[in-house]
Amino acid sequence: MSLIDTFFNPDVIMSSLPALLRGFLNTLLLGILSIGIGIPIGLVISLLRLYAPKPVRWLAVGYTDIFRALPVLVVLILIYYALPFLGIRLSSWASAVTAFAFIMSAYSAEVFRSGIESIPKGQFEASQALGLPFLLTLRKVVLPQAIRVVIPPMTSNCVSMFKDTSLASTVALPELLKEATNAQSLYANPSPLIGAALVYLIFLWPMVRLVSLLEDRFKTEKAR
Repeated sequence: MSLIDTFFNPDVIMSSLPALLRGFLNTLLLGILSIGIGIPIGLVISLLRLYAPKPVRWLAVGYTDIFRALPVLVVLILIYYALPFLGIRLSSWASAVTAFAFIMSAYSAEVFRSGIESIPKGQFEASQALGLPFLLTLRKVVLPQAIRVVIPPMTSNCVSMFKDTSLASTVALPELLKEATNAQSLYANPSPLIGAALVYLIFLWPMVRLVSLLEDRFKTEKAR
C-alpha cells in the first residue's frame, strides 16, 4: 500500500467523518465547560492569593502549585478511578469536566495574578484617595485593565485545554481522539487519526493566530 492509501485514504476519511464530527462536538462541549468553570474559579483563587489573610493565601498557593505540577492525566485518573474507593462515583463526563476545570483554574489563577500585579500601585492609591471601597476599586479600576493584559495568555491556555481534552479517552469519553481511534480499529487504517488531526488544526489554528495578533497589538499599544 502507498503512503496515501495508508494515511490519507479519502474513502476511509469520508466514511469516518460522521464519527469524527460527533467526537468533535463532545470535545467542543467538554472544552467549553472546563474553561467556563475553570476561569471564574481561577479569578477567585488569584484574588484570594493576593488579598486574603495569610493562611488562605497559603492554601491558594498550594492549590495552584499542586494542580500546575500534576499531569492532567494523573488528575483525571485519580478522579475517575480513585474516588469510587471513597464512595464518590462520577460519570466519565463529570470526571473529565472536574479534572480539566481544576487544571484550568490553577493556570488561570496564575495568569490573573500576573495581570493584576502588572497594574501600577498608583491605581489603588488614586482610588483610595477618591474614597472608593476596595471591592469597587477591583471591579471598576483594576480588573478591567488586568483582563485586557491577560487575554493573550488566557487564550493560549484555552488552546492547550482543548488539546488536553484528548486525554478524556482514558475514561471512555467519546471525544474526537476516541472516535478517531475507534474508526481506525474499524477500518484497519490510520487515516481517521489524520482526519482528527485536521479537525484539530482547522479548529485551533485560528485561536493560535489570534494569540499572536493580540500579543502584537498589545506590544504596539504599550510602545506608544
